[in-house]
Amino acid sequence: MFCVVALAATGLTATATAATAADPPRWGFAVIRSDGIPDYSRQGGSWPGGYWVQTTLGGPGQVFVRFPQIGRASGGVAHVTAISSSADWCQVEGWWQSGADEVVAVQCHRHGVGPIASWFSLSFGDSSQYLSVPQAFGYVHWDGSAVVGRFNSSGPAAVNTVEPSTLLGVWMVTLPGFGSEVHAGNIQVTAVDPSVPARCKVAGWQVTPPAQKIVVRCYDAAGAPLNTGWSLTYHRERPLVGHSESNRFAYTFHIAPGTSVIPMTMTHLNYNSRRGTVQISNSPDGPKKQVVFTEVGASPDNVQVTAVGYNAEFCNLSAPWEWYTTRVMIRHVACYNGNWKVDHSAMITYAGR
Repeated sequence: MFCVVALAATGLTATATAATAADPPRWGFAVIRSDGIPDYSRQGGSWPGGYWVQTTLGGPGQVFVRFPQIGRASGGVAHVTAISSSADWCQVEGWWQSGADEVVAVQCHRHGVGPIASWFSLSFGDSSQYLSVPQAFGYVHWDGSAVVGRFNSSGPAAVNTVEPSTLLGVWMVTLPGFGSEVHAGNIQVTAVDPSVPARCKVAGWQVTPPAQKIVVRCYDAAGAPLNTGWSLTYHRERPLVGHSESNRFAYTFHIAPGTSVIPMTMTHLNYNSRRGTVQISNSPDGPKKQVVFTEVGASPDNVQVTAVGYNAEFCNLSAPWEWYTTRVMIRHVACYNGNWKVDHSAMITYAGR
C-alpha cells in the first residue's frame, strides 16, 4: 500500500502565477553539449523558423540556455537531465524572460567532485489549454518557501497546492481535477536552486478520484535531506512540455525490484501516442535500463528522467538516445547511489516535435 509521509498543512497564502486561457503555448527543448548553437537535430520549440537555441557558458558546470521568441514574464516550468557516463546530475538555477527570449540557467555536478561540465537534456514548457479527461497537464514551481508558478489543465478553478512536511526536504503536491481510479500518467521533478547543489525526486504518489497527490523529496550533494526549490510536471496522454503540436510522445515507469513506493499495474503508466509499443529491459552492461518507444521517433525530440523512491538515489542518461526510423532507443538510463550504479525506479518521458 502507498505510504503517505506525515505532512503538516501550512495554509499557503503566497500569490502564484498561472497561465490563462488567453496565453499562447510556449515551449522548447534542446540537448546541450557546449556553448554556441546546439545540434539542430536535438532542439525544437514553438518559435518561428529561422531561430535557434543559443547557449553561453558561465562558471564551472554552469550554462545559460536561451530559447528564442518564447519569453514570458512569469510562469512556465523547466526540467533537466544530465547525460554522462559518471554520477552526474544537473539542476535548474532559474528561468526568466530576456527580451523576446526565455533564458534557463543550468548547473551540473558530479557526486564527490562538485561542479562539472556535463551534457544535459533540457525542456521548458507552458500551456494555456484546458483539457478533457483523460488528458491532463499541470505543473508547480516551488521556490523554497511558496508556490510561484502553476497551471492546471482541468480548468481555472483548479489550484495546485504544496504542503511542506514536518520532515526536512519533503512536500506533498496536490493536483485537483486530475483524479483517477488507478495510477496513470507520468511525473517529472527537477531541483531549482541558484545557490547550493540540490537534486529532487518523486517519493510517493497517491491517486483519488478528485486529485493526484505526489510526494517530492530533495537532497543536497552528499545525499542529506534539503529544503530547496523545485519544479514538478504531471502529464497524462500529453507531452511533457504541454504542447498540442505533435502526436509523437511516449512515457513509461520502470519499477525496480525492491525500490518501488508505488505498487501498481503498468497498464496506464505506459503510453505511446502512436499506438506503438513501450519496451523496458535491463542493459547487458550493468544495472542500467534500456527503453524502446516504437513508431513515435521524430527529430528533434527530447527525453527526461526522474528517479522514484524514498532515499537519495538519482538517475541520468549515460548517453543520448538513438533513432532507428521511427523507433526511439533510450539505451542508457542509469541510476546512482553515490558513485555506485544501482537498479532504481525511474520515470522516463519522450517528446518529438
